[in-house]
Amino acid sequence: MSEVYRRAGVDLDAGAKAVELIRDLAAGASRPELTEGVGGFAGSFELGDGRSLVAATDGVGTKLEVARRTGRLDTVGIDLVAMCADDVVCTGAEPLFFLDYLAVGRVVPERVAQVVAGVAEGCRRAGCALLGGETAEHPGVMAEDAFDLAGFCVGIVAEERRIGPHRVAEGDALVGLASSGLHANGFSLVRRELLDEQGLGLDQVVSPLQRSLAEELLEPTAIYAPLVLALAEEELVHAAAHITGGGIPGNVPRALPNGVRADIRWGSWPEPAIFELLRAHVPEDDLRATFNLGLGMVLVVDARLTGEVVGRARAAGVAAFVVGSVEAGPAAD
Repeated sequence: MSEVYRRAGVDLDAGAKAVELIRDLAAGASRPELTEGVGGFAGSFELGDGRSLVAATDGVGTKLEVARRTGRLDTVGIDLVAMCADDVVCTGAEPLFFLDYLAVGRVVPERVAQVVAGVAEGCRRAGCALLGGETAEHPGVMAEDAFDLAGFCVGIVAEERRIGPHRVAEGDALVGLASSGLHANGFSLVRRELLDEQGLGLDQVVSPLQRSLAEELLEPTAIYAPLVLALAEEELVHAAAHITGGGIPGNVPRALPNGVRADIRWGSWPEPAIFELLRAHVPEDDLRATFNLGLGMVLVVDARLTGEVVGRARAAGVAAFVVGSVEAGPAAD
């Protein structure tokens, strides 16, 4: 548990407990076609003929507060799609369509359009359709310029193409795909440490960023879905872990079966400068438990194919690095 994150107002232990309670409740609301429910990167529902629908939902968190303060609303929709579509593709499913939910204190058409423009751009990058959505006005409950976002992505996968822990074996390699920065996790801690404690301004050019803090914080989340899908279709990847809340230690084990663990070679990949800035104020254990630290997705691949996978990623414009291996033994605490 990150004590620094708890002081910033986010209790990861409480979140994990809530998931456990929700899993028990969801077990009583099932159907025979359900093959994977609460707790995975995405839920799975059999269609028959060897195919399944895969779905995921997520939000953007308090990154929205940075967008609100700056008035720059056109990128958080990309984050929203990334958080959902990249969960879906961790099963090998192709994202098909996306829906969004936008809650606002007051409807200002131009502001709504900016947000949805980002959602549409995210869908283009992920290769899925923006099927529809809902905009809800909450006067008297939310401040007039406040807003919140949630998204829902549905994909499809043939069972013989499904990737996941069942394909992973001891000796596999871990290939990390470079993040575009913070993505959309840890912003409560970022705002507390950099804005509140350090007093940095969002329009301030901060060393070592070489651009304003707002530009850095609002950098859109990378969308890996087309690349991961292409690798999965060619059977070049066994499993995938989307590195979101909980960081690398909290997400890579979700892509592994029992009896093996991830041996991460920390420091074997370059980190974006924002993490250097945060490291001056946040202990290393808390950084690892909160942020992606430069890897937005970790792929589990046959060790003999790492060169091909890294090459394919780089050809697609995504920096990739061999960052560890799958070893025998229980997951680390």
